[in-house]
Amino acid sequence: MDNILITGANGQLGSEIKILAAQDAANRYFFTDIDSLDICRPDDIDRFVAENGINLIINCAAYTDVEKAEDNKDLCTRINAEAPRHLAQSASRHGAGLIHISTDYVFDGHSCLPYREEHPCSPQSVYGETKALGERYIAESGCNAIIIRTAWLYSEFGKNFVKTMLRLGRERDCLNVVFDQIGTPTYALDLAKAILKIKDSTFVPGIYHFSNEGVCSWYDFTTEIFRQADIRSCKVRPVHTHEYPTKAARPCYSVLDKTKIKDTFGLEIPHWADSLSVCLKNMEKQ
Repeated sequence: MDNILITGANGQLGSEIKILAAQDAANRYFFTDIDSLDICRPDDIDRFVAENGINLIINCAAYTDVEKAEDNKDLCTRINAEAPRHLAQSASRHGAGLIHISTDYVFDGHSCLPYREEHPCSPQSVYGETKALGERYIAESGCNAIIIRTAWLYSEFGKNFVKTMLRLGRERDCLNVVFDQIGTPTYALDLAKAILKIKDSTFVPGIYHFSNEGVCSWYDFTTEIFRQADIRSCKVRPVHTHEYPTKAARPCYSVLDKTKIKDTFGLEIPHWADSLSVCLKNMEKQ
């Protein structure tokens, strides 16, 4: 039996792992959030890991508000960079493994081909900078770590693009959505399943990419959300990024190449539109 610590357990990914873990009687899970374990406090992490004999840490905690991060760099750095360093150092001291979730925002978005793991990081936002720094700190710790970069995460839990579009689509007659930012949505349940499969496989440290299969723009994603949810009263209008100004720069292209994670761990990844359908059905059950 492994003792597994999940940080950020009340977020989208942590909530999905919690559901799956209920079916795993072979291991013991410790689901924590800031109220039960402040990962910005290294002594608290060390104590928790030691007292509970933690074998594996899965870090789902992050500061993910890309816009607010531009004005809250110190807080964003503490959560996205310093906290992963504390977790990695504690894992190294206690002989535990670490699975850490990172982001496509570590790239500048100027590529026209899917990003492979070895592509140089060049973040264009505070959020991306802090996530890239977190990756570097983990590497410097020397701990047994797997870093999984993902993108466009959504689920039936928490705040996310799918839930926002469903709400706006039912409230408005017209919606402007950018069509010149290209990537791939990721259903948090699919990522959670991948993490648990990786956990049960031979642990091969390194950086990996995971999203659902396929490619789309935010405009394409929205039109498919509306099609599947049968929202017909709201017109979706494609607009350029410069027509929708934001504080934080978003990657224009952030498709992730998933060859490495599929080959290493034998993963089969669903297409994003199929996973969207599953998520919408799960929302109806809530």
